[in-house]
Formats: sequence, C-alpha cells, structure tokens
Amino acid sequence: MSEVEEQGRKPSEELEESTEDSEEEDSEEEPKLKYERLANGVTEILQNDAASCMTVHDKFLALGTHFGKVFLLDIQGNVTQKYEISSVKINQISLDDSGEHVGICSEDGKVQVFGLYTREGFHENFDCPIKVVALHPQFSKSNNKQFVTGGNKLLLYERNWLNRWKMSTLHEGEGTITNIKWRANLIAWANNVGVKIYDISSKQRITNVLRDNTTLRPDMYPCSLCWKDNAILIIGWGSSVKICVVKERDPTEMRDLPSRYVEIVSAFETEFFISGLAPLADQLVTLYYVQENSDHMEEEFRARPRLDIIQPLPESCEEISSDALTVRNFQENECRDYKLEHSEGESLFYIISPKDIVVAKERDQDDHVDWLLEKKKYEVGQKIGMAYINHLVEKGDYDTAARKCQKVLGKNMDLWENEVYRFKTIGQLKAISQYLPRGDLRLRPAIYEMILHEFLKTDYEGFATLIREWPGELYNNMTIVQAVTDHLKNDPTNSILLTTLAELYTYDQRYDRALEIYLRLRHKDVYQLIHKHNLFSSIDDKIVLLMDFDKEKAVDMLLDNEDKISKCLCWSFSQYLHKLFKRDHHKGQKYHERQISLYAEYDRPNLLPFLRDSTHCPLEKALEICQQRHFVEETVFLLSRMGNCRRALQMIMEELGDVDKAIEFAKEQDDAELWEDLISYSIDKPPFITGLLNNIGTHVDPILLIHRIKEGMEIPNLRDSLVKILQDYNLQILLREGCKKILVADSLSLLQKMNRTQMRGVRVDEENICESCHVTILPSDTAQPFSVVVFHCRHMFHKECLPSSGTIPGGQYCNICSAKRRGPGSGILEMKK
Repeated sequence: MSEVEEQGRKPSEELEESTEDSEEEDSEEEPKLKYERLANGVTEILQNDAASCMTVHDKFLALGTHFGKVFLLDIQGNVTQKYEISSVKINQISLDDSGEHVGICSEDGKVQVFGLYTREGFHENFDCPIKVVALHPQFSKSNNKQFVTGGNKLLLYERNWLNRWKMSTLHEGEGTITNIKWRANLIAWANNVGVKIYDISSKQRITNVLRDNTTLRPDMYPCSLCWKDNAILIIGWGSSVKICVVKERDPTEMRDLPSRYVEIVSAFETEFFISGLAPLADQLVTLYYVQENSDHMEEEFRARPRLDIIQPLPESCEEISSDALTVRNFQENECRDYKLEHSEGESLFYIISPKDIVVAKERDQDDHVDWLLEKKKYEVGQKIGMAYINHLVEKGDYDTAARKCQKVLGKNMDLWENEVYRFKTIGQLKAISQYLPRGDLRLRPAIYEMILHEFLKTDYEGFATLIREWPGELYNNMTIVQAVTDHLKNDPTNSILLTTLAELYTYDQRYDRALEIYLRLRHKDVYQLIHKHNLFSSIDDKIVLLMDFDKEKAVDMLLDNEDKISKCLCWSFSQYLHKLFKRDHHKGQKYHERQISLYAEYDRPNLLPFLRDSTHCPLEKALEICQQRHFVEETVFLLSRMGNCRRALQMIMEELGDVDKAIEFAKEQDDAELWEDLISYSIDKPPFITGLLNNIGTHVDPILLIHRIKEGMEIPNLRDSLVKILQDYNLQILLREGCKKILVADSLSLLQKMNRTQMRGVRVDEENICESCHVTILPSDTAQPFSVVVFHCRHMFHKECLPSSGTIPGGQYCNICSAKRRGPGSGILEMKK
C-alpha cells in the first residue's frame, strides 16, 4: 500500500505517492492512480465553509455546503455560478444527463428543481429534513418531468399536461431514506431496513435487499449506491458489498410477480467501512473510512481514508491497489463525512470531505516514465523514456515527444543536443523549442541561434514569442539583430519584425533606437520604455503623437512625472486636457484634480467654466488653490457650491462691488436670508437700492425694502423703479390665474380617466386567491353556486370572508386598502371582528 502525501500548493495542487516503509522502496509497486487537489475557487469556499455534497457532470461540478450554498464549478475548481439556497446544510444535488436541470434539497426541508438555462422550476418547503433528491435522467424531455425526494417518505413528483406537479408516495414506514440513485427506468433507494428498487415503467417494486450489519447506525454509516450500467447496481453498506443484477423474468413464471427480478452475483466483506463506490471497467474503486488502534492507547483513532481498487469475486474480492489519502482535517472526519463521485466519461474520481476535495485519475504511459525517473531508476526510466519518445515521433505526435524530453533527458546536455538535431532533421525544431533548457544548465548558443533562424525563415510570430520568452544570455544578441535587419530589407514595414528588433535593442541598452521604432509603430510599450529608462528629455516634440494612440497612458505618465518634464510640455498637456474635457466632461474625470492647478497656472480664463461644468473635481482642493491665488470670481462660485452662500455674497459686494452680480447671485440661491443681507448692505448706497427696486419684485416683498429707505435719500430713477414693481405684481396675478385654469382642466381629465378605468371588467381565474382566507378564489367545482367580491383596487374576496354590509356603515369595503389607510395591525383587527 502507498500513502498519498501533499507536495505543495499549485493551481490544482498535486498529491504524490510515497512508500509506507523506506525499506520496501525497491519492491514498491507502481500506483494505479494519480491524485491532485481541487483548488482555485474551491480553496476559498472551503476556508469559510464546508463541503456537504457534490455531483459530477461531464460539463461541470456542483458543490453543496453546510451553510446552504450551491456552487457550479468548472473542472479546475473555478466558480462559474453561485446560488443562496438555505441557511443550513445542503443534503443532495441531482443533475439530469443533459446537465441543464438541477435538483437541490436541504436540512430545513427545502426542495428546489429548476433549469440552469430556463425559468421553469419547482419550490417546496417540507416539515421534515429532505435527505436526498433525484431527477429523472432524461428530465429535460417534456414527457420525463419527474423527480423523487427522500425524507421520511419516498415521494414521486410528475408534471401533468396542465403544467401542475402531481405527488404520489412510493414508499414509507421504514425510517429515513438516506440515498437514491435513478438510472434509466429504475430507482434504487436505501432506508433503515435495506435497499429497494422501483421500476418506473411498470410502477412496481421489484426487490428488497436487506442490510447485513444492523448494529451500525444508518445515519453514521450510510449506504453507498452506484449503478454500473442500466442493469447492475452496486451496494456498499458498513463493511459489506453486494453486486446486484436486474434481470427480465421468464414470461412463463410471471403470475402476479413483477416482470423483473434482482440476482445478487457477488457479496463479500471488506476490512474497513465503506464511504463510497464507483465502477472502473470490471473492477471497483472503493473509498474506505479507517479506524486503527493506537500503539500506546487501547482506543481507536481516525486514520487517513483509503482509496482502493478491488476485483470483485462471487464471495470475496482481490485488492489491486490501495492508497492512503492525506486529506485536510481527516482526524476530525467520520464515515458519513466522506463521499465518492465519479465521471464516467474520463474515469475521474472525486473524494469529497468537509474541508478538502481530491481528484483521482488513472495513470498513463507518461506517468509510468515519470514514476521510474522519480524513483531514481534512471537507466530503466531513460531507456523506456527514449523508446516512448521514439514511438511518439514515429506516430507524428511531435509536441508530446518534445515535452517528454524534459523528464527523460534531464540534465544530460549531450542527449539534448542530439535530440535537437534529430528534430531539425525531421523538420520539427518548432516543436522542441519551447521545452529547451534555459536555466542554469544551457545548451551551446549556436543551438538556440539555429532555432531562432529557423523561426525567422518561416514564422515571424513564433520568432517574436521566443525572443520575449528566452533570456538574452542564451544567444549572441548582435547576431540575431543583424539577421532581423537583413529580413527587414525585404519587408521594411513588417510590424512584428520591427517590434522584435526594438526588444532586442532594449536588451542591448540601445534605448534611442528602440524608442524610435516604438514611436514609428505607435506601440503601447513606448510608455513603459520611457518611464523605465527615464527618456523624458527625448519626448518634448512627441507628446501629440504619444497621446494620439493611447491617451490614458500618456496622461498618466505625464502626471506621474510632472517634475521631469518641461514647462512647454506642461502647457501642451494642459491644452490637451482642456480639449478632452470639452469633448466629454466625464471621460477624463480622474485628471480633474490636476487640471485645477494646470488651469490656474497656464489658462485662468478657462478655470471658472471648468469648475462650473465638472462634477468630479474636489471642491476643497479647488477652493484652496483659488484663495491662494486670490481668484475672487472662482472663490465666490466655489463658496456658493459648497453651501457658504453668505460668505460668497459678502465677497461679491465688498471685493467686486457689483450690485447686478450680487442681485443675480441672490436670485440663483433664492434664500430669504441672503436677500436680507443684501438689503442691509445696500440700504445706505443709492445705486444698490435702485438695482434692488428693479429686480426684487418677483422674489421679495418690495415693501420690506421701501420701509427701510431713509427719508430724504436721493435714489436715481425711483419713479421708473416703482412703476416696474407694479407691473411685476400684475404679471404675477395673471400667471396665477392661468395656472389655476390649467389645474382645473387637468383634474377633470384625470377624474374621467379614473372613471373609465374603474368601469372596466376584472379577470378572475383559478390563479387568483382570496385576500382574507388565501384559498383559490374559484371553487374546484364551478357548477356549485359561489359569490366573489372584486373591488376597484383589484383585491378579491369570497363574499362570506367579508364583514356583513349590514353591520358596516357605508356597505362593504376592501380590508387591505382600508388597513393601509388606518395604519399597521388594523387589517388583522378588522378580520377578527
């Protein structure tokens, strides 16, 4: 037996085998399976939650957790969809063969069946935990809309031609149903007594297989069921395994018996308790829960679970292989915590535990060679490996052959060079190029240059990829530069060759040549080159070109390096941002804070329009800059926008002395306190009073101003101002009369519309319910007399569910709407009356 140990974290964390006893290393048999830990999104899920169940489909995985969530995963463990089903444990997830419908049940009695790509579904809450749900394998077909649930009963749900779900009880009275497996027309389920099979086509139960060890609690040591095909059922319970075959009964023996019967072709005991079963050709994969005696204590402790491959015999079994799995938290797990799911198409086996999911798969020829080399059987491994590489080359699988060279050839540079020349002879240098040594151990530079020349002749893109991936020390840089230059003579505008040449120049620290090529190509890497090698002094006359082909990167580069660029470049940059803002106020929003300083320094006339139109610039920062530079108009605008209107008005009156602007500002704010401040400031200034009299009439009562004017004060154009006040008053009266007429006409129109709406008929069908008793509004037998009351608010009641109209002033009314008007709880009190 070999033990499976964890060897570090990878995208899918691999688990490798090690011997149980180092003294037996030479005689250790090669394992039959290889393992890797399902990681990526699963790792994060199981850090905060625990796996309770999982179902495997060829297209995806469905994982249920103890906190009531269901995750759909790809085969690498990445989450593609998440469902919040319940607040407690998900007990079972069932998928149909198409992978388009899912059934879910949970410990709080919830059952949901729905389509992953459609809106159809079934939702029900039971008064007991539902342990298992199983969809018909062909559920996606319209005539197979069936599923079963298992709690204290086995219930079958079928959707009839009216699109309603019909429920029937298939079995009850023998305790909780813990497992169901549906294959073709056969449903197998396990309860406290044993396993039964139901034939859905004949609607008959055809067998009852009793469980052997009745001393084991069925909830702690649950039954494992697995269909090998449409006729063979494998049962694992406790330490007992039974293989059952469903057979057709001879018509002459029918009498009152079912048309099918079950024959147990194999029955045997195992050493440990069974947590899961899966078929593998004519063998079985078994997941065991192991308890072992401690060397120092009499009591048993929980050991690592085992995954065995066994060959069933009529009354016993033969062990083919056995692996002990180091799953996370195995010391805390019980038999019921482990589950084994399998993918029939690819012979993948998933070992599920609360805090870990491990994937097992059959080993292939690649794994055989790797195992020999890992066990330091180099001579045998290299011999077999070279034979395997030759076989792959002969059948034309050059990529796999090249990949195997990494393991087989290892650090033998002579063998590597021989193999490279062999691949050159057969015209497959490209296949081996990506697997060549490129670390501390390297081949001669001529080998790498030979491959680069080969790519340069036939595949420019592949050549460019190698230049990016291979360290420059592997080959003579100037030799390759000359080769690329020679090719450019025949194709001077080839962008791939030019970009690659720029990368070669960069590696050779000839940055001016690289910058010239990047700017010519308008290549995005030019920004990285400028920043990384401090080439700002070379771009003063190239800023427009830089911005044209990637504005955001150019702006970010200039903002981040403002201290390294010239004033002329700053002014050009300010003009560019101004044009960008005029085109779209939101496009350059992340630069608005910097634009305040640029406008203040280089373009003040556009600062105030920018502050008015921008909704993204920080007002505090803008106010600070404007106050430092004593920009009065801009400061007034910012103060008013920030809510400090009194201070803004004070600055207009004291620092600008502009009465028209002060009056306009007060009109915009429409604040009585501002008008009071303006009147108080203007009362001893005749020009200000004239301006107020000409404009105050529509906002403040002019009497407030006129009463405060001192006697004898000379006010320019006083008569004209008073005439204007009277004209403004008459205009307000006319406007009010016009508004009143419009309001009356609109009210009449809406009243007529409401009347027409309430006179329309209301549809009443079997989907409507009584708002009082919550029973269907129409009786099942419409031939019987019945009375329904429908109010204009569309609420419906059985007549007998409403209070008698004789006891209520004003007749009958809608309890729901009346309760809403009177307040919370009143509807319930009314019902009690």
